[in-house]
Amino acid sequence: MSRTDELLVARVVATGDRRAFGELVTRHQKLVRGMLARLTGRPADADDLAQETFVQAWQRLDTYRGPGRFKSWLCQIAYSRFLMSLRRDKARNRMLGAVRDEGMQIEQAHWQPGAGLDLDRALAALGEGERTCVVLCYASGLSHSEAAEVTGLAIGTVKSHVNRGRAKLKDWFDRQENAA
Repeated sequence: MSRTDELLVARVVATGDRRAFGELVTRHQKLVRGMLARLTGRPADADDLAQETFVQAWQRLDTYRGPGRFKSWLCQIAYSRFLMSLRRDKARNRMLGAVRDEGMQIEQAHWQPGAGLDLDRALAALGEGERTCVVLCYASGLSHSEAAEVTGLAIGTVKSHVNRGRAKLKDWFDRQENAA
C-alpha cells in the first residue's frame, strides 16, 4: 500500500472523512472496474459490481489490516462481489429454465462474450480459474501472491492458471491470425 493510501485509509477510519475515501475511489476505480469488466465481459455489470465493491469497502474499511497493499484488499472485495453475482445469475438461470420447462415463453437477451474486442473473446474462451488469474495478474497488475490472496487459491494454482491461460490465449490469437 502506498504511503498516501495508508494515510487516506487512516483518515477515513479515524474521522469518517468522505473526501479521503473519495480520493481512494478515484485512485482505484479504474483498476476495479477494469478487473470486473474483464471477469464479467459486460461493462454495465462491471459498473454495478464496482459500485457494490466501493460501498462494501466503505462499510468495512476498519477491517483492513494489511500488511498487503490496499489495492489487493480492494480487489479481494471486488472478486467476492463477482462470485456472488455469478451465484445470483446461476440461480436466475435455473429459475428461467424451470419456467421455460413449464411451457411459458420468456424472452431473454443473449449477450455474446467479447462483442467487439478480440481480447474479451479470447478471455471468454478460458476456463473461469484461468480467466480470473490472468485478469488479476495481467490486467489488474497483481502479483501471483496477491492474486492468491484475492482468490483464496494456493500460489502454485494461481501460477498454473496464469501459465495455462497465457498459453491458451497465445494459441487463440495464433488461430485468429492464421484464419485471417
